[in-house]
Amino acid sequence: MRIRVGDFRLGNEEKKAIQEVIDSGRISEGRKTREFEEEFAKYIGTKYCVALNSGTSALIAGLFALRHHSKFKIEVLSKVITSPLTYVATSNAIVLSGLEPTFVDIDRQTFIITPENIKSLLFDRRWSKGVKIILPVHLIGYPCNMNAINKIAQENNLITVEDSAQAHGTLYDGKKTGSLSLFAIFSFYIAHNIQAGELGALTTNDAEIFKLVKSIKANGRICDCAVCRRNEGECPRMGKLDDDDSDPRFTHNLIGFNFKILEFQAALGLIQLKKVDWIIEKRSENVKYLNQHLSNFADILQTPVYKPEVSYLAYPLVLNNRKRINRNKLRIELEKRGIETRPLFGCIPTQQPAYHHLKKIYQNRLPNADYIGANGFYIGCHQYLTKEDLDYIIKSFREILK
Repeated sequence: MRIRVGDFRLGNEEKKAIQEVIDSGRISEGRKTREFEEEFAKYIGTKYCVALNSGTSALIAGLFALRHHSKFKIEVLSKVITSPLTYVATSNAIVLSGLEPTFVDIDRQTFIITPENIKSLLFDRRWSKGVKIILPVHLIGYPCNMNAINKIAQENNLITVEDSAQAHGTLYDGKKTGSLSLFAIFSFYIAHNIQAGELGALTTNDAEIFKLVKSIKANGRICDCAVCRRNEGECPRMGKLDDDDSDPRFTHNLIGFNFKILEFQAALGLIQLKKVDWIIEKRSENVKYLNQHLSNFADILQTPVYKPEVSYLAYPLVLNNRKRINRNKLRIELEKRGIETRPLFGCIPTQQPAYHHLKKIYQNRLPNADYIGANGFYIGCHQYLTKEDLDYIIKSFREILK
């Protein structure tokens, strides 16, 4: 038996969608991409969505857009308050965008940054100087306290953007994450809540962000039409083609990237959107079931906080008693039994080698993130797990922790 952290199954619907792309004769961005952008924006509750090749690319493009925005004009090396406990792509995107990540500690139960810790940092001029953006991460699906965070941002003239890569469909105050800030990003990686293999998206209600990201993801070209009309002899950007021989597809007013996608990814994403309610419900049921049967080990394991409004990426666990068993041994024993595990990312400035240069200045400043990074891990709770799979997981924990 092999119980994976995530699973993606290509059924008849998915195969049909892929075949439709092949039969269309076009695999680069086209009709399916536009349809996915429209449907995902509608699902999240925003006016706009841009599809990109990954969640990382979406965040880079969004942050670059802030550097060109007529209202904000974020300068190079501006600071971004964010989470120290998340997949490293969040911090990487900040750095690659010419900005500086600034970390605040997390809540130990739900792994997300808190308004209190953000306020504490902003009250300390040694750390707050140069802060322009707050970037909360809805880790494992848990929503950050966006009402309080947005209020802090407003009071301090800061911008809020969301990393919702792991929270497709999570509800906060009746709204979906990804609709609660200037812009948000999502990832559709193979193990995520909604999956398409490799795909990202940026959602926003800001028309200028939308247009800038559309340009930045295509090497900064000025072409920003939803549908290219050059084959009709017209280009809204340039007027009649026989009056102007310049081509907006090859005219660039920004320095950008190639973050475009394939129609296959959009086609798979559309099928997943049809199943999203079922996906979230199944994952929620699985978390609830595992919690009920692992509660006897509360002295050893911290099980996840259960909330029906959370769209769970995975089933996170934290060791409470390292003397009884350490994380490495527990993960090895689970892997021996065919249960795939992943560490809960690690505290970026103190535990990730790529950010070793920050270790000294953050030493002892992030106790919760340090603890979770050293003692947290997760297993799968995905929609394809059967009751037999769940019972096998429970049985395995009982054997290991007896």
